[in-house]
Amino acid sequence: MYVTVVENVSAASLMTQIEERTKKGSVFDTDSFTNYRSVKQYGKHRAVNHSEEFARGRVHINGIEGFWSFAKERMAKYHGMSEELFWLYLKEQEFRFNYRNENLLQTLENWLGPDFD
Repeated sequence: MYVTVVENVSAASLMTQIEERTKKGSVFDTDSFTNYRSVKQYGKHRAVNHSEEFARGRVHINGIEGFWSFAKERMAKYHGMSEELFWLYLKEQEFRFNYRNENLLQTLENWLGPDFD
């Protein structure tokens, strides 16, 4: 999972992030938000229109919905956060989500090296 704060959700803004973070030829599963239409220039685009269906076989957005459920539950415990630091809280949730099935202490120790005490 990779998350970032964007200034707006214009097609140009979203496509900039997609171009910077994905490989050409990737498969993109999205909802039917209009500003995702341009993603097809970077790979295969499969959209789910939630007013008609929640999934179409293996085409769904359950992964991102699962992340936001995970993140919102944890961030609610902070009882508010400053706008300037929101991106740090969001990146914390990204890290926790990506390593949720691992021992976080061991993961951090591995990253910091054997001299960390």
